[in-house]
Amino acid sequence: MNDQRPVNIVMIEDDEGHARLIEKNIRRAGINNEICHFTNGGDALNYLMNHDDGPKLNGPALVLLDLNLPDMSGTDILAKVKSDEKLKRTPVVVLTTTDDKVEIQRCYDLGCNVYITKPVNYESFADAIRQLGLFLSVMQVPDPEA
Repeated sequence: MNDQRPVNIVMIEDDEGHARLIEKNIRRAGINNEICHFTNGGDALNYLMNHDDGPKLNGPALVLLDLNLPDMSGTDILAKVKSDEKLKRTPVVVLTTTDDKVEIQRCYDLGCNVYITKPVNYESFADAIRQLGLFLSVMQVPDPEA
């Protein structure tokens, strides 16, 4: 993710403990990109769709999305991002405790790029996020202008 335009990571996660753990272990994997953290779907969608610094108006991004949010479903956010002409190529990594096979299939059908179930065990969760960080360090994301 170290090309000419920096990729902002948009983390939509209402659990502050999970958010800190995600950021800490992404940093441990050597990812220094800006992380914009949102605890609810409404604020996140406003940023994604309307904010001057948001990806729709200002360049490439990667979304880390929890499905269980206080104000709306993560699948609704996923559907809105993937149905928007300028955001549809934005990679979305679903990172959630939900391991229901129907929900996993629904997310892929809506266009998520990766679905990761958060392990319950702290050390397993930390390890999964470190691996995600390594994945993020080599992935390429499309420019929304393309």
